[in-house]
Amino acid sequence: MKQRLNTGIVAGGFFLGICWLGGLTYHVLVLLMALIGFYEFVRMTKLPAFGGTAILGYLSVLYLVFPWGLLGIARPLDAYAAIWLFMLLFLAVTVISKNEQPIGQMALLYLGVVYVGVGFSSLAEMRSTADGHGLFWTLLMLASIWGSDAGAYFTGRRFGRHKLWPAISPNKTVEGALGGVIIAIGVAILFALVSDGLLTVGRAVLLGASVAVVGQFGDLIQSAYKRVYGIKDSGKLLPGHGGILDRCDSWIAVFPFIHILSLLP
Repeated sequence: MKQRLNTGIVAGGFFLGICWLGGLTYHVLVLLMALIGFYEFVRMTKLPAFGGTAILGYLSVLYLVFPWGLLGIARPLDAYAAIWLFMLLFLAVTVISKNEQPIGQMALLYLGVVYVGVGFSSLAEMRSTADGHGLFWTLLMLASIWGSDAGAYFTGRRFGRHKLWPAISPNKTVEGALGGVIIAIGVAILFALVSDGLLTVGRAVLLGASVAVVGQFGDLIQSAYKRVYGIKDSGKLLPGHGGILDRCDSWIAVFPFIHILSLLP
């Protein structure tokens, strides 16, 4: 627990410091996290981390998270078109290799590209949102996610009686999940109260609840995936926490969800 706490303080402080700076520095950090996250994804599936098809995956993630706008470069294809093209390329590998690279394996790598690439791309782009309040929105999302995690953990330990999803994550409880939602809403309301009208309390309640529910579901997705492959952590980069995907599983579910459904005012 002490190691986990120390790592969390150091890594969290470093990330928040870079987030505060914003700009290209922040975007490059998120890009590196995305590439490491995809590496962890490939390793979890027991595929060669730097095989030919994995390289195609790294290039796809790089395209999705690359700081095109900050460098003043027009993106050759929008994300929608690029995601379709990546799918075609992965499927083409199956044909070209005469099924030596089976379609199930290619589909899994493609899933990893979308999961990691879109997730971290949304994380990077929210910070540089055009309304000029990217730092506020990013901190709101992160604080709500962390509030949900802490609320679920401590509420579950104190009041947890009913298992939430024991086949996937045996330690999570319904009471803990509800505690996470309540704390996330409370955190979002605090942001609304200091936002000088930028965020209403009603919208804060919606955001806090959405962040908590989707974030906890993102955590369960990662737990389910690791259980299938019989591993405890996606990586060892962060002592006490595991890998990038272990630490950011809620992030890469929440940020695209909030963006795609246009939940920010």
